[in-house]
Amino acid sequence: MRVSIHKKISNPEQFKQQLLGWSQQFREIVFLDSNSYPQEYSSFDFLLAVDAFTSLKTDFQNAFDDLKQYQQTTKDWLFGCLSYDLKNDVEELESSNFDGLGFPDLFFFQPKKIFLLKGDELEIQYLLLCDDEVEDDFKEIVESQSRSLDAKVENTTALKIKQRISKELYVEKVTKMLEHIHKGDMYEANFCMEFFAENAEINSLEKFQKLNAISQAPFSVFFKNHTQYLLSASPERYLKKIENKIISQPIKGTSKRSQDSIEDEKSKQFLESDSKERAENIMITDLVRNDLSHTAQKGSVEVVELCKIYSFLQVHQMISTITSKLDPQYGPIDVLRTTFPMGSMTGAPKISVMKIIENLEETKRGLYSGAVGYFTPEGDFDFNVVIRSILYNQENKYVSFSVGSAITAQSIPEKEYEECLLKAKAMHEVLQ
Repeated sequence: MRVSIHKKISNPEQFKQQLLGWSQQFREIVFLDSNSYPQEYSSFDFLLAVDAFTSLKTDFQNAFDDLKQYQQTTKDWLFGCLSYDLKNDVEELESSNFDGLGFPDLFFFQPKKIFLLKGDELEIQYLLLCDDEVEDDFKEIVESQSRSLDAKVENTTALKIKQRISKELYVEKVTKMLEHIHKGDMYEANFCMEFFAENAEINSLEKFQKLNAISQAPFSVFFKNHTQYLLSASPERYLKKIENKIISQPIKGTSKRSQDSIEDEKSKQFLESDSKERAENIMITDLVRNDLSHTAQKGSVEVVELCKIYSFLQVHQMISTITSKLDPQYGPIDVLRTTFPMGSMTGAPKISVMKIIENLEETKRGLYSGAVGYFTPEGDFDFNVVIRSILYNQENKYVSFSVGSAITAQSIPEKEYEECLLKAKAMHEVLQ
Protein backbone atom coordinates (compact mmCIF):
# COMPACT_ATOMS: atom_id res chain seq x y z
CA MET A 1 0.00 0.00 0.00
CA ARG A 2 1.42 3.38 -1.01
CA VAL A 3 1.08 6.54 1.06
CA SER A 4 0.51 9.61 -1.12
CA ILE A 5 1.38 13.18 -0.07
CA HIS A 6 0.93 16.38 -2.11
CA LYS A 7 3.10 19.50 -2.05
CA LYS A 8 3.16 22.84 -3.89
CA ILE A 9 6.53 23.61 -5.50
CA SER A 10 7.33 27.30 -5.97
CA ASN A 11 10.33 26.75 -8.28
CA PRO A 12 9.87 23.46 -10.21
CA GLU A 13 13.09 23.76 -12.24
CA GLN A 14 15.21 24.31 -9.14
CA PHE A 15 13.43 21.48 -7.31
CA LYS A 16 14.04 19.14 -10.28
CA GLN A 17 17.81 19.66 -9.99
CA GLN A 18 17.71 19.26 -6.20
CA LEU A 19 15.73 16.03 -6.52
CA LEU A 20 18.06 14.60 -9.15
CA GLY A 21 21.10 15.37 -6.99
CA TRP A 22 19.45 13.80 -3.93
CA SER A 23 18.56 10.65 -5.88
CA GLN A 24 22.20 9.72 -6.55
CA GLN A 25 22.51 7.94 -3.18
CA PHE A 26 20.26 5.10 -4.40
CA ARG A 27 21.25 1.94 -6.27
CA GLU A 28 18.27 2.15 -8.68
CA ILE A 29 17.13 5.40 -10.30
CA VAL A 30 14.77 6.22 -13.16
CA PHE A 31 14.31 9.94 -13.80
CA LEU A 32 12.02 10.86 -16.72
CA ASP A 33 11.97 14.50 -17.85
CA SER A 34 9.65 16.10 -20.47
CA ASN A 35 11.63 19.37 -20.32
CA SER A 36 8.29 21.22 -20.61
CA TYR A 37 8.17 20.36 -24.32
CA PRO A 38 4.64 21.06 -25.64
CA GLN A 39 3.05 17.69 -26.38
CA GLU A 40 -0.52 16.48 -26.40
CA TYR A 41 -0.02 13.20 -24.55
CA SER A 42 2.15 14.29 -21.61
CA SER A 43 0.98 13.06 -18.18
CA PHE A 44 3.76 14.57 -16.03
CA ASP A 45 6.48 17.21 -16.31
CA PHE A 46 8.88 14.78 -14.67
CA LEU A 47 8.92 11.57 -12.62
CA LEU A 48 11.55 10.14 -10.31
CA ALA A 49 11.53 6.57 -9.00
CA VAL A 50 14.26 5.30 -6.66
CA ASP A 51 15.20 2.38 -4.42
CA ALA A 52 13.91 -1.05 -5.47
CA PHE A 53 11.49 -2.85 -3.14
CA THR A 54 11.34 -5.73 -5.66
CA SER A 55 12.93 -6.11 -9.09
CA LEU A 56 13.02 -8.28 -12.21
CA LYS A 57 16.24 -8.77 -14.18
CA THR A 58 16.48 -11.30 -17.00
CA ASP A 59 17.90 -12.17 -20.40
CA PHE A 60 15.68 -12.35 -23.48
CA GLN A 61 14.39 -15.92 -22.94
CA ASN A 62 10.71 -15.74 -21.92
CA ALA A 63 11.34 -12.13 -20.90
CA PHE A 64 7.89 -10.81 -21.87
CA ASP A 65 6.17 -13.69 -20.02
CA ASP A 66 8.27 -12.93 -16.94
CA LEU A 67 7.39 -9.22 -17.20
CA LYS A 68 3.69 -10.03 -17.59
CA GLN A 69 3.74 -12.15 -14.42
CA TYR A 70 5.69 -9.48 -12.52
CA GLN A 71 3.33 -6.70 -13.62
CA GLN A 72 0.20 -8.71 -12.78
CA THR A 73 1.59 -9.82 -9.40
CA THR A 74 2.74 -6.42 -8.14
CA LYS A 75 -0.11 -4.30 -9.62
CA ASP A 76 2.07 -1.34 -8.69
CA TRP A 77 4.28 1.28 -10.31
CA LEU A 78 7.12 -0.40 -12.20
CA PHE A 79 10.03 1.44 -13.85
CA GLY A 80 12.65 -0.05 -16.13
CA CYS A 81 14.01 -0.87 -19.55
CA LEU A 82 13.57 -3.15 -22.54
CA SER A 83 16.69 -3.84 -24.62
CA TYR A 84 16.57 -4.13 -28.41
CA ASP A 85 17.72 -7.74 -28.10
CA LEU A 86 14.33 -8.78 -26.70
CA LYS A 87 13.64 -9.26 -30.42
CA ASN A 88 15.09 -12.73 -29.78
CA ASP A 89 12.19 -13.51 -27.42
CA VAL A 90 9.61 -12.34 -29.95
CA GLU A 91 11.08 -13.96 -33.09
CA GLU A 92 13.57 -16.70 -34.04
CA LEU A 93 16.52 -14.30 -34.03
CA GLU A 94 19.89 -13.99 -32.32
CA SER A 95 22.41 -11.33 -31.25
CA SER A 96 26.03 -12.36 -31.64
CA ASN A 97 27.80 -9.02 -32.16
CA PHE A 98 30.32 -7.49 -29.73
CA ASP A 99 28.85 -6.10 -26.48
CA GLY A 100 31.08 -3.79 -24.44
CA LEU A 101 28.33 -2.75 -22.00
CA GLY A 102 26.83 -5.97 -20.61
CA PHE A 103 23.42 -4.52 -19.65
CA PRO A 104 20.57 -7.00 -18.95
CA ASP A 105 18.02 -7.57 -21.70
CA LEU A 106 15.20 -6.57 -19.34
CA PHE A 107 15.23 -4.82 -15.97
CA PHE A 108 12.28 -3.43 -13.99
CA PHE A 109 11.86 -2.47 -10.37
CA GLN A 110 9.06 -1.60 -7.98
CA PRO A 111 10.31 1.60 -6.32
CA LYS A 112 9.97 2.45 -2.66
CA LYS A 113 9.90 6.19 -3.44
CA ILE A 114 8.22 8.04 -6.34
CA PHE A 115 8.02 11.78 -7.10
CA LEU A 116 5.59 13.02 -9.79
CA LEU A 117 5.41 16.67 -10.82
CA LYS A 118 2.81 18.40 -13.02
CA GLY A 119 2.96 22.20 -13.07
CA ASP A 120 3.65 23.19 -9.47
CA GLU A 121 1.84 20.16 -8.02
CA LEU A 122 4.15 17.49 -6.58
CA GLU A 123 2.84 14.08 -5.58
CA ILE A 124 5.09 11.89 -3.42
CA GLN A 125 4.26 8.18 -3.12
CA TYR A 126 6.15 5.97 -0.64
CA LEU A 127 6.03 2.25 0.15
CA LEU A 128 7.04 1.04 3.63
CA LEU A 129 6.63 4.47 5.15
CA CYS A 130 8.48 5.21 8.40
CA ASP A 131 7.41 8.03 10.72
CA ASP A 132 8.23 11.43 9.20
CA GLU A 133 10.17 9.76 6.34
CA VAL A 134 8.55 11.86 3.59
CA GLU A 135 9.04 15.13 5.49
CA ASP A 136 12.63 14.25 6.37
CA ASP A 137 13.43 13.40 2.75
CA PHE A 138 11.64 16.49 1.44
CA LYS A 139 13.60 18.73 3.81
CA GLU A 140 16.86 17.07 2.75
CA ILE A 141 16.01 17.58 -0.96
CA VAL A 142 15.07 21.25 -0.58
CA GLU A 143 18.14 22.07 1.52
CA SER A 144 20.49 20.24 -0.88
CA GLN A 145 20.58 23.29 -3.17
CA SER A 146 23.42 24.65 -1.05
CA ARG A 147 25.64 22.29 -3.08
CA SER A 148 26.41 24.10 -6.33
CA LEU A 149 25.03 22.35 -9.38
CA ASP A 150 27.58 24.23 -11.48
CA ALA A 151 30.55 22.68 -9.70
CA LYS A 152 32.50 20.85 -12.36
CA VAL A 153 33.89 17.40 -11.67
CA GLU A 154 36.81 16.73 -13.99
CA ASN A 155 37.15 13.38 -15.73
CA THR A 156 39.97 11.42 -14.15
CA THR A 157 40.92 10.09 -17.58
CA ALA A 158 40.77 11.86 -20.92
CA LEU A 159 38.17 10.21 -23.13
CA LYS A 160 39.41 8.94 -26.47
CA ILE A 161 36.23 8.40 -28.45
CA LYS A 162 36.64 5.87 -31.23
CA GLN A 163 34.34 4.97 -34.10
CA ARG A 164 33.47 1.29 -34.45
CA ILE A 165 32.84 1.62 -38.23
CA SER A 166 35.05 3.88 -40.37
CA LYS A 167 33.53 6.10 -43.04
CA GLU A 168 34.87 3.80 -45.78
CA LEU A 169 33.42 0.70 -44.10
CA TYR A 170 30.13 2.50 -43.46
CA VAL A 171 29.78 3.34 -47.15
CA GLU A 172 30.62 -0.26 -48.05
CA LYS A 173 28.00 -1.65 -45.64
CA VAL A 174 25.27 0.75 -46.76
CA THR A 175 26.04 -0.21 -50.38
CA LYS A 176 25.39 -3.84 -49.37
CA MET A 177 22.09 -2.76 -47.81
CA LEU A 178 21.12 -1.08 -51.07
CA GLU A 179 21.80 -4.37 -52.85
CA HIS A 180 19.36 -6.08 -50.44
CA ILE A 181 16.77 -3.40 -51.24
CA HIS A 182 17.24 -3.83 -55.01
CA LYS A 183 16.87 -7.61 -54.62
CA GLY A 184 13.58 -7.10 -52.76
CA ASP A 185 14.81 -8.42 -49.37
CA MET A 186 13.65 -5.21 -47.67
CA TYR A 187 12.30 -1.69 -48.33
CA GLU A 188 13.88 0.28 -45.53
CA ALA A 189 16.33 -0.44 -42.70
CA ASN A 190 17.74 1.50 -39.79
CA PHE A 191 21.50 0.93 -39.86
CA CYS A 192 23.46 1.90 -36.73
CA MET A 193 27.07 2.39 -35.70
CA GLU A 194 28.76 2.80 -32.33
CA PHE A 195 31.12 5.40 -30.90
CA PHE A 196 32.91 4.26 -27.74
CA ALA A 197 35.62 4.98 -25.18
CA GLU A 198 37.50 2.44 -23.05
CA ASN A 199 39.07 3.01 -19.62
CA ALA A 200 36.50 5.78 -19.21
CA GLU A 201 35.58 7.45 -15.94
CA ILE A 202 32.80 10.01 -16.13
CA ASN A 203 30.52 11.82 -13.70
CA SER A 204 27.21 10.44 -14.96
CA LEU A 205 25.00 13.07 -13.35
CA GLU A 206 27.10 15.94 -14.68
CA LYS A 207 27.11 14.47 -18.20
CA PHE A 208 23.35 13.95 -18.10
CA GLN A 209 22.74 17.54 -16.97
CA LYS A 210 24.88 18.83 -19.86
CA LEU A 211 23.19 16.58 -22.42
CA ASN A 212 19.74 17.50 -21.14
CA ALA A 213 20.55 21.22 -21.17
CA ILE A 214 21.72 21.29 -24.80
CA SER A 215 18.92 18.99 -26.05
CA GLN A 216 15.85 19.62 -23.82
CA ALA A 217 14.16 16.59 -25.35
CA PRO A 218 10.67 15.48 -24.27
CA PHE A 219 11.65 11.90 -23.35
CA SER A 220 14.92 12.47 -21.52
CA VAL A 221 16.05 9.83 -19.02
CA PHE A 222 18.62 9.41 -16.28
CA PHE A 223 18.71 5.68 -15.53
CA LYS A 224 20.92 3.91 -13.01
CA ASN A 225 21.06 0.25 -12.10
CA HIS A 226 23.97 -0.04 -9.65
CA THR A 227 26.98 0.58 -11.97
CA GLN A 228 25.06 0.75 -15.27
CA TYR A 229 23.87 4.13 -16.52
CA LEU A 230 21.78 5.52 -19.36
CA LEU A 231 21.90 9.27 -20.06
CA SER A 232 19.27 9.92 -22.70
CA ALA A 233 18.04 12.98 -24.60
CA SER A 234 15.46 11.08 -26.63
CA PRO A 235 12.94 13.04 -28.70
CA GLU A 236 10.89 9.92 -29.51
CA ARG A 237 7.98 8.16 -27.85
CA TYR A 238 7.75 4.44 -28.53
CA LEU A 239 4.36 3.66 -27.03
CA LYS A 240 1.91 5.04 -24.49
CA LYS A 241 -1.23 3.43 -23.04
CA ILE A 242 -4.00 5.52 -21.47
CA GLU A 243 -6.84 3.15 -20.42
CA ASN A 244 -7.71 1.47 -23.75
CA LYS A 245 -5.99 4.03 -25.99
CA ILE A 246 -2.58 3.20 -27.47
CA ILE A 247 -0.37 5.96 -28.94
CA SER A 248 2.76 5.46 -31.06
CA GLN A 249 4.87 8.36 -32.40
CA PRO A 250 7.66 7.10 -34.68
CA ILE A 251 10.35 9.50 -35.91
CA LYS A 252 11.72 9.20 -39.42
CA GLY A 253 13.26 12.25 -41.05
CA THR A 254 15.94 14.63 -39.70
CA SER A 255 17.35 18.02 -40.68
CA LYS A 256 19.80 20.27 -38.85
CA ARG A 257 18.98 23.45 -36.95
CA SER A 258 20.63 26.77 -37.76
CA GLN A 259 21.17 29.86 -35.61
CA ASP A 260 20.20 31.91 -38.66
CA SER A 261 16.37 32.02 -38.56
CA ILE A 262 16.02 32.15 -42.35
CA GLU A 263 18.35 29.18 -42.86
CA ASP A 264 16.62 27.32 -40.03
CA GLU A 265 13.22 27.81 -41.66
CA LYS A 266 14.66 26.64 -45.01
CA SER A 267 15.98 23.48 -43.37
CA LYS A 268 12.58 22.83 -41.81
CA GLN A 269 10.73 23.43 -45.11
CA PHE A 270 13.18 21.18 -46.96
CA LEU A 271 12.51 18.36 -44.49
CA GLU A 272 8.75 18.81 -44.80
CA SER A 273 8.83 18.54 -48.61
CA ASP A 274 11.67 16.00 -49.04
CA SER A 275 10.24 12.98 -50.89
CA LYS A 276 12.86 10.57 -49.50
CA GLU A 277 12.21 11.57 -45.87
CA ARG A 278 8.43 11.40 -46.36
CA ALA A 279 8.73 7.96 -47.98
CA GLU A 280 10.79 6.74 -44.99
CA ASN A 281 8.23 8.05 -42.54
CA ILE A 282 5.20 6.69 -44.40
CA MET A 283 6.75 3.20 -44.67
CA ILE A 284 7.32 3.08 -40.90
CA THR A 285 3.86 4.53 -40.22
CA ASP A 286 2.39 1.62 -42.21
CA LEU A 287 4.53 -0.83 -40.22
CA VAL A 288 3.32 0.66 -36.90
CA ARG A 289 -0.31 0.50 -38.10
CA ASN A 290 0.19 -3.19 -38.80
CA ASP A 291 1.90 -3.79 -35.41
CA LEU A 292 -0.89 -2.05 -33.49
CA SER A 293 -3.58 -3.97 -35.38
CA HIS A 294 -2.52 -7.21 -33.59
CA THR A 295 -4.07 -6.01 -30.30
CA ALA A 296 -6.52 -3.36 -31.57
CA GLN A 297 -10.30 -3.35 -31.71
CA LYS A 298 -11.33 -3.86 -35.32
CA GLY A 299 -11.16 -0.65 -37.37
CA SER A 300 -9.69 1.41 -34.50
CA VAL A 301 -6.15 1.98 -35.85
CA GLU A 302 -5.88 5.59 -37.00
CA VAL A 303 -3.11 7.87 -38.29
CA VAL A 304 -3.87 11.18 -36.55
CA GLU A 305 -0.70 13.00 -37.73
CA LEU A 306 1.33 12.13 -40.80
CA CYS A 307 4.84 13.52 -41.39
CA LYS A 308 4.43 16.48 -39.02
CA ILE A 309 7.59 18.54 -38.35
CA TYR A 310 8.65 19.05 -34.73
CA SER A 311 11.62 21.24 -33.82
CA PHE A 312 14.12 20.44 -31.05
CA LEU A 313 17.24 22.32 -29.98
CA GLN A 314 19.59 20.14 -32.05
CA VAL A 315 17.46 19.05 -35.03
CA HIS A 316 14.09 19.23 -36.82
CA GLN A 317 12.29 15.85 -36.90
CA MET A 318 9.45 14.37 -38.94
CA ILE A 319 7.01 12.55 -36.64
CA SER A 320 3.77 10.65 -37.27
CA THR A 321 1.21 9.77 -34.61
CA ILE A 322 -0.75 6.51 -34.81
CA THR A 323 -3.42 5.50 -32.28
CA SER A 324 -5.58 2.44 -31.64
CA LYS A 325 -8.12 1.16 -29.13
CA LEU A 326 -7.01 -1.92 -27.23
CA ASP A 327 -9.13 -5.04 -27.63
CA PRO A 328 -10.24 -6.12 -24.09
CA GLN A 329 -8.78 -9.62 -24.56
CA TYR A 330 -5.25 -8.16 -24.56
CA GLY A 331 -3.20 -6.67 -21.73
CA PRO A 332 -0.38 -4.10 -21.59
CA ILE A 333 2.46 -6.60 -22.10
CA ASP A 334 0.72 -8.01 -25.19
CA VAL A 335 0.91 -4.55 -26.81
CA LEU A 336 4.65 -4.32 -26.12
CA ARG A 337 5.34 -7.87 -27.28
CA THR A 338 3.52 -7.42 -30.62
CA THR A 339 5.15 -4.06 -31.47
CA PHE A 340 8.72 -4.61 -30.21
CA PRO A 341 11.27 -3.60 -31.35
CA MET A 342 9.80 -0.33 -32.60
CA GLY A 343 9.58 0.05 -36.37
CA SER A 344 11.53 3.31 -36.47
CA MET A 345 14.64 1.45 -35.26
CA THR A 346 14.22 -1.65 -37.43
CA GLY A 347 12.62 -1.14 -40.84
CA ALA A 348 10.33 -3.04 -43.19
CA PRO A 349 9.63 -5.89 -43.46
CA LYS A 350 10.67 -6.13 -39.85
CA ILE A 351 11.98 -9.69 -39.43
CA SER A 352 13.96 -9.72 -42.69
CA VAL A 353 15.50 -6.33 -41.81
CA MET A 354 16.49 -7.43 -38.29
CA LYS A 355 18.42 -10.38 -39.75
CA ILE A 356 20.19 -8.17 -42.31
CA ILE A 357 21.20 -5.44 -39.86
CA GLU A 358 22.43 -8.04 -37.36
CA ASN A 359 24.82 -9.30 -40.06
CA LEU A 360 26.04 -5.84 -41.10
CA GLU A 361 26.24 -3.98 -37.78
CA GLU A 362 29.40 -4.46 -35.68
CA THR A 363 27.92 -4.02 -32.21
CA LYS A 364 25.12 -5.59 -30.18
CA ARG A 365 22.58 -2.80 -29.73
CA GLY A 366 21.55 -3.69 -26.19
CA LEU A 367 19.64 -0.87 -24.54
CA TYR A 368 20.30 1.45 -27.51
CA SER A 369 17.15 1.40 -29.69
CA GLY A 370 15.32 -0.29 -26.84
CA ALA A 371 12.97 1.56 -24.48
CA VAL A 372 12.77 3.03 -20.97
CA GLY A 373 9.55 3.86 -19.16
CA TYR A 374 7.01 2.84 -16.56
CA PHE A 375 3.79 1.00 -15.77
CA THR A 376 1.14 2.52 -13.48
CA PRO A 377 -0.76 0.37 -10.94
CA GLU A 378 -3.74 0.46 -13.38
CA GLY A 379 -1.65 -1.07 -16.18
CA ASP A 380 -1.14 2.11 -18.22
CA PHE A 381 2.38 2.76 -19.50
CA ASP A 382 4.65 5.19 -21.34
CA PHE A 383 7.96 4.28 -23.02
CA ASN A 384 10.52 6.24 -25.01
CA VAL A 385 12.88 5.07 -27.74
CA VAL A 386 16.48 4.98 -26.53
CA ILE A 387 18.24 7.21 -29.06
CA ARG A 388 20.52 10.29 -28.66
CA SER A 389 21.82 8.52 -25.56
CA ILE A 390 25.05 7.78 -23.73
CA LEU A 391 25.44 4.36 -22.08
CA TYR A 392 28.05 3.80 -19.37
CA ASN A 393 29.22 0.74 -17.50
CA GLN A 394 31.11 2.19 -14.53
CA GLU A 395 32.47 -1.20 -13.47
CA ASN A 396 34.29 -1.99 -16.73
CA LYS A 397 34.82 1.71 -17.58
CA TYR A 398 33.13 1.53 -20.98
CA VAL A 399 31.20 4.44 -22.53
CA SER A 400 29.16 4.01 -25.67
CA PHE A 401 26.73 5.92 -27.87
CA SER A 402 25.26 4.80 -31.16
CA VAL A 403 23.52 6.56 -34.03
CA GLY A 404 21.71 5.39 -37.13
CA SER A 405 19.81 6.46 -40.19
CA ALA A 406 17.15 4.95 -42.42
CA ILE A 407 18.44 3.33 -45.61
CA THR A 408 16.02 3.28 -48.56
CA ALA A 409 16.39 2.85 -52.32
CA GLN A 410 16.99 6.63 -52.58
CA SER A 411 19.81 6.66 -50.01
CA ILE A 412 23.23 8.05 -50.85
CA PRO A 413 25.71 6.34 -48.45
CA GLU A 414 27.82 9.47 -47.89
CA LYS A 415 24.74 11.55 -46.99
CA GLU A 416 23.51 8.88 -44.57
CA TYR A 417 26.94 8.99 -42.93
CA GLU A 418 26.63 12.78 -42.55
CA GLU A 419 23.20 12.32 -40.91
CA CYS A 420 24.77 9.93 -38.39
CA LEU A 421 27.44 12.50 -37.52
CA LEU A 422 24.73 15.16 -37.06
CA LYS A 423 22.89 12.91 -34.61
CA ALA A 424 26.16 12.13 -32.78
CA LYS A 425 27.04 15.80 -32.29
CA ALA A 426 25.38 16.36 -28.89
CA MET A 427 26.85 13.20 -27.32
CA HIS A 428 30.32 14.04 -28.69
CA GLU A 429 30.05 17.55 -27.29
CA VAL A 430 29.00 16.34 -23.83
CA LEU A 431 31.70 13.68 -23.52
CA GLN A 432 34.53 15.88 -24.74
